[in-house]
Amino acid sequence: MHNEEIVHHLYHAGFQTGNYADTILHVHQNTYRLHAIVLSRSPLLAHLMSTSPQSGAQRVIYVQLEHEPEVTQEGFAIALGYLYSSVSLSLIRPDNARGVLAAGCLLGGMDELCGYAYDACRQSINVETINEWLEFIDSIPSSPDGSLTPELSLTSVFGHFAQRLRDDVFHFLVVTLPNALEINSSESDPSQGHTGRDTLLRVFSLVPFDMFKLAVESRAFEIGSDQARFKFAKDVIEMRKKGIARGHGAEETVVLAFGGGHPSGSAVHVTRKIRKRPLWKVNS
Repeated sequence: MHNEEIVHHLYHAGFQTGNYADTILHVHQNTYRLHAIVLSRSPLLAHLMSTSPQSGAQRVIYVQLEHEPEVTQEGFAIALGYLYSSVSLSLIRPDNARGVLAAGCLLGGMDELCGYAYDACRQSINVETINEWLEFIDSIPSSPDGSLTPELSLTSVFGHFAQRLRDDVFHFLVVTLPNALEINSSESDPSQGHTGRDTLLRVFSLVPFDMFKLAVESRAFEIGSDQARFKFAKDVIEMRKKGIARGHGAEETVVLAFGGGHPSGSAVHVTRKIRKRPLWKVNS
């Protein structure tokens, strides 16, 4: 009880009110009156305090976020408040969780906060939000097998959580969504199955190519026979020609192989070839 009273006092009088502050923190367009001993819980802020020149009685530090678009103002404020009290965990919602996760990863030393924010992100992946998550996944550099590359990007602040979120989106596309839409259910109403397939087509028409290929060829992607999977992939590619694949100078195709032997265990193979530019002969 006594400890709870101390933490409550630190959060209210220290973080929310800024009483007896010895450190001024500037971030985005906001200014916070804070306390060095509490801020030192964050490796990043501890580094800034130890390397920033001091003038006057109060220390002044600046957190530059121009190259960290995933760190939102709200997310940073929640992570900052977490340094004072875990009450900040109650402020995490599906719509702000990714910003909180980014801020927590940036500041460091916040495993519990990052865990809560990650869980909220994972649980927020659904039909309504999948387009937003696909845009996020598309910004993460990856190799053809779906693993992350060490290349720096606007999402590198997430560290290992980037791969985990990528895996969660993949699982949603391959397992959760087809099951929810009853794509492979013989007991579902035919009209409902048709509507579900249309929804799945629309979603897959927006999936980045590398993940689209892995998903369609995955053993876990159970939407019927190989012929049904082939027809689905073919229909998706037709939609992609008018959208995500348009103007990329590449042609996506799908083939149905017989005899097996493919490492993925799938008879359906998706490929993408760069279109060759026509060569024009110039008469001398």
